[in-house]
Amino acid sequence: MKALTIRQPWAGSIAHQSKRVENRSWKLPVKHEGARILIHAGAQLDRDAQVYGPHLGVYGAVVAVATVTGCHWSEDGTCCGPWGFERAYHWTLTDVTALPEPIPASGRLGIWTPAPALIAAVEQQLAVATAI
Repeated sequence: MKALTIRQPWAGSIAHQSKRVENRSWKLPVKHEGARILIHAGAQLDRDAQVYGPHLGVYGAVVAVATVTGCHWSEDGTCCGPWGFERAYHWTLTDVTALPEPIPASGRLGIWTPAPALIAAVEQQLAVATAI
């Protein structure tokens, strides 16, 4: 399983709101299409964002798991509702599952490989969340 670091408030909006597109300046590598990824809330805030909520106070932690189902370029951003940016690649996300508790972790640029202990901690929370 891979991970993607996303600045707040966007990571929280994926985990706890209806954001199902991640805007990127680079195209999703084909080998990751259809993969489950960890959504990691980065250590920095996107100061240009205008999204608010109590779930946005988490930084430097895995907050959710999602499936990346595709990627397309958008010139005007209108194809993906209010979350799509113009002149960006839109990575589409499905099967988003917020973790009951954020798991602290250091992130990285790009798609990265989490430590086995982090993956195990995420899988443990997912097992508890689906058992409820």
